[in-house]
Amino acid sequence: MTAVSWQATETEHPARDASRKSMSAVSRGAKEEWVALFAPDAVIEDPVGKSPIDPTGLGHHGHEAIRAFWDKTVATVERFEFDVVDSFAGGNEVANIGTIHVYLPGDMRMDTQGVFVYRVGEDGLIVSLRAFWEMDRALGTLRKANGSST
Repeated sequence: MTAVSWQATETEHPARDASRKSMSAVSRGAKEEWVALFAPDAVIEDPVGKSPIDPTGLGHHGHEAIRAFWDKTVATVERFEFDVVDSFAGGNEVANIGTIHVYLPGDMRMDTQGVFVYRVGEDGLIVSLRAFWEMDRALGTLRKANGSST
């Protein structure tokens, strides 16, 4: 599988384009390139609501918090593979449906199914990234990367 497997519509849309750039930067470990895709006052809710990643459930606001989010989450993953099976655009937003496969230290893998919603401003920068996925469901897929269970 390539780092970003896109099986959804190829119809151009500013939010869809931004989402694809975001996935590409994450899969390549390009932190500053990724942060630059976000407006200075952008917010990331990944996952939406309270979680160990975001105990307040209020999201990560602004570039400094987005960099801290990267360091706490993205930087801990050895490899990302995005599998987008559908994408629906409307207004200045897109909702991508798919699975994020994360390869973790210790030869572990976890698959996170969800709906990933990106909203962009007039300048094409991401103003909001809301990832709807369930921690328990994702953790339930945790296994050895070679396919055996833990």
